[in-house]
Amino acid sequence: MFTGIIENLAKVAKVEKSQSNLELYIESTLAGELKVDQSVAHNGVCLTVVEIFGDRTYRVTAIEETIDKTNLGDLIEGDSVNLERCMTLGARLDGHIVQGHVDQIGICDDIKENDGSWIYTFSFDPSLGNVTVEKGSVTINGTSLTVVNSSNGVFSVAIIPFTYENTVFKTLNKGDRVNLEFDVIGKYVARMMDGYRV
Repeated sequence: MFTGIIENLAKVAKVEKSQSNLELYIESTLAGELKVDQSVAHNGVCLTVVEIFGDRTYRVTAIEETIDKTNLGDLIEGDSVNLERCMTLGARLDGHIVQGHVDQIGICDDIKENDGSWIYTFSFDPSLGNVTVEKGSVTINGTSLTVVNSSNGVFSVAIIPFTYENTVFKTLNKGDRVNLEFDVIGKYVARMMDGYRV
C-alpha cells in the first residue's frame, strides 16, 4: 500500500532483457535503506527489490504482464523514475490510498504553463470502465494528484513547482505514455453500480 507521495526521483542505471522479463537497475539515494524482498513503487508500479549493490543501486524485475500493462517497457538507461516505499502503519496518509497496481496506460495530450504552475491533460481508453471525477484522486506515474477537469476518457491535473521539480513531470512530453491508477474507492463504486444495471 502506498500514498502517492514521491520520496525520490531516481535514475535508471541499466535495463536488461531476461527472457520475457525486464531487469531494471535503479540508482537512488534510497538504495542503502532498502532490503531484499521489499516492495517499492516505480512510476506507480509495485515491484520487489531482488538485489542491492552497495548504497546506491538495486535491481527489480518486471514480468511480461507488468511490461504489457505499464510504461516500464519504455524505460531506457538514464531515464528518471518516481520512487515511493510502501507506507508504514500509523503514518499520515498525505496523498490517497494507492495500491501500486496500474489500471491502464494514459497519454499526455497537452501541457500548458499556467502562471507558476502547469496544467497537464491526459487521455485514456474509457471502455475499460475506469473513470475520474473533478476534485477526485488519480495516480499518474505513482504521483497522487487531484483531478481538475474530467470528461469521458480525458482529465487534467495541476502541477505545482515542487511536484514539477521533484518528479518525472519535468521530463514528460506531449505524446508520452503514463501509468494510471484510478481511485480504489471509485473503482469499487463503479463495479457495484455496473452490477445493478439491467
